[in-house]
Amino acid sequence: MSEGMRLKDQPESERPRERLATHGPDSLSPAELVAILLRTGLKGINVLEVARQLVGRYGTLTALAQAGLEDLQSVKGIGRDKAVTLMAAFALARRMAGELRSESPVLDHPEVIAHLLREENRVREVETLQVLLLNTRRRLIRIEEVSQGTLDTLLVHAREVFRRAIAANASALVLAHNHPSGDPTPSEADIKITRDLIRAGQLLRIEVLDHIILGRATVERAKDYSSLRELGYFAW
Repeated sequence: MSEGMRLKDQPESERPRERLATHGPDSLSPAELVAILLRTGLKGINVLEVARQLVGRYGTLTALAQAGLEDLQSVKGIGRDKAVTLMAAFALARRMAGELRSESPVLDHPEVIAHLLREENRVREVETLQVLLLNTRRRLIRIEEVSQGTLDTLLVHAREVFRRAIAANASALVLAHNHPSGDPTPSEADIKITRDLIRAGQLLRIEVLDHIILGRATVERAKDYSSLRELGYFAW
């Protein structure tokens, strides 16, 4: 499809809106979904090409979601209204993730935990340790942010983790943090911190159920997270 050709002049099967209605949103590329939000393009450049250029400029949807109003408006074809629409869409995605927390899900599998935390952690630029506090039925009480580190280090004190657990009357907890590099492979420090906190939890009779590390999926790596329990680091 040429840049100057309008979408409405294309067969319906090639238009993002019609394809979404027929085949669902998962059938569309990120650029096609962004094009639906933008609605219109520029003279001589259709909206899908504008969307492709926008996604290409930022490289990832995570980077696009972090862009501010002025930054978005610096892109050719993105005015104030379109920039606001994009920011609103990403904000809704983050709030939807927040709503999932309020429903007190049962956190009995690493994928459930990763799904709960994924959207919010995608936009974090530094490692942030979060503690998911659970009741006796493994339902979420609340999520506490314990500490932030640089891109390559995270300082964790057991007293900060378990003080929150005791205050919430939690019977168990799950540790989680992000790797801004995108690679969820646990570091030696991640493993050591986890084992130290497991020991502390045993003394306080608050079970540490897992430690989830969130990253980003790639062609070579289908999963965007690691579970230290699944990797066998809890069996020692």
